[in-house]
Amino acid sequence: MAKAAKTKSILKESSYTFLENYINNPSPTGFESGGQKLWMQYLKPYVDEFFTDAYGTAVGVINPDAPFKVVIEAHADEISWFVNYISAEGLIYLKRNGGVDHQIAPSMRVAIHGKKGKIRAVFGWPAIHTRMSNNENKEPQPKVESLFLDCGARTKKEVEDLGIHIGAIAVYEECYEELAHGYLIGRAFDNRVGGFMIAEVARLLKENKKKLPFGLYIVNAVQEEIGLRGAEMIARKIKPDVAIITDVTHDSTTPMINKMIEGDCACGKGPSLCYGPAVHNKLLDFVQTAADKNKIPYQMRAVSRSTGTDTESFAYANDGCPSVLISIPLRYMHTTVEMLHKDDIENTVKLMYETLIALTPKTNLSYFK
Repeated sequence: MAKAAKTKSILKESSYTFLENYINNPSPTGFESGGQKLWMQYLKPYVDEFFTDAYGTAVGVINPDAPFKVVIEAHADEISWFVNYISAEGLIYLKRNGGVDHQIAPSMRVAIHGKKGKIRAVFGWPAIHTRMSNNENKEPQPKVESLFLDCGARTKKEVEDLGIHIGAIAVYEECYEELAHGYLIGRAFDNRVGGFMIAEVARLLKENKKKLPFGLYIVNAVQEEIGLRGAEMIARKIKPDVAIITDVTHDSTTPMINKMIEGDCACGKGPSLCYGPAVHNKLLDFVQTAADKNKIPYQMRAVSRSTGTDTESFAYANDGCPSVLISIPLRYMHTTVEMLHKDDIENTVKLMYETLIALTPKTNLSYFK
């Protein structure tokens, strides 16, 4: 395993400005088009063409006429809430849209995206005085059915007059920020940091005037958070020969995480590669070789059955596609303060870039040759 090399940053200040705007822009599962438009606008100078599919997956293509096709992929969507019921008192009850964590919701601020635009609201929660007086031995815990939003309306009609309707999306408010020692926090780094990184790979290829011997498809897929659906659709459309997927994985160094279950992974120590049934072993070896050759640090883990990412959708599409997963370590997944390290962003971009530079249509990925 390679040790980190001290190299100059490959990412620009303008890159991080885009990342901040991209993270702060809501892109809920099923409603990703706003984020996709931002992403496509940023990527446009670095690709030859774009196409999108019926549900909103966006694809930038370099060398679109090449017969051999390589995908680098991330997912564009984030977890959120659906408005499900509006009470006579003007309180708004919800359903999950993806794996949103109900335990972090009390006192959070959200934006409800209704028919008349964005409406601010908060997750109300009884004061500690009243919670304790109800049952001194056991405090109530937040549950999906007991959580509600308060937007300042005091009747159902006042809520509806704001344009809020059943099925409207509620998204936690933006909070991108840089902390000490190179850490970033934000909502929805899972996995718009992936979309950012694959766009940066395309930028580097263009600015370094690298000519690839294959078609490169930079894919930002929708609806990963509810079952990898966007990747399923686009994998069948593109029919790639190789797929490199990037997503987030758990930093296991914080309290309440069992390393015997999650493995040993830490922010700041490089991207995480993994073994698992959907991960093609020869392609994984190829990526590790690229990392070692270029002194890019990385970490290893193993998954049981499924990676839980779009890797499966590409690996098992069509007649099978050699696929590999490159993950970036993340703390506090599915919260409003997801945390990662800028060094890991840099090294994940480098690893994808160097892997693509080394890859050719003649790279032997057969288990039997």
